[in-house]
Amino acid sequence: MNAEDEEFYEVLSGIREEAHVQEMKRYKQHGCVSTFEHCENVARLCYRLNRALFLRANLRTLLIGAMLHDFFLYDWHEEGDGSHRLHGFSHAGRACRNAEKYFEIDKEIRHVIYCHMWPLNLQRVPMSREAWLVCLADKYVSLQETLFRR
Repeated sequence: MNAEDEEFYEVLSGIREEAHVQEMKRYKQHGCVSTFEHCENVARLCYRLNRALFLRANLRTLLIGAMLHDFFLYDWHEEGDGSHRLHGFSHAGRACRNAEKYFEIDKEIRHVIYCHMWPLNLQRVPMSREAWLVCLADKYVSLQETLFRR
């Protein structure tokens, strides 16, 4: 394992292994990609962009926010009881509630999770470099997974 991987996994140790986070492997996100894999892909892209562009984002806030940004714990493709019919508008709030329930997250991490769906949620504008990175990386990774990982 290289130094980059060590740092990445060190920051996310304890989060990735937690049972509810592992549960995200059961749900599809885009194409054939699980929600867990999607969040990890977003976190890895954020990590690489932060290093390559010398953005100086807080690594803990950035990676934990990225790993938990879609921590909603349901399959949004299934109609279910109808509670996730407006998934694009509501899942960031659900992910925040779950993150607060299972982890001790601070307001910066909460902001990253809550704002990642901008501009779909127009009132939730990212206000930190960590939130902007996760928001933009999520759009890029989602597009890649939707178009090329079917």
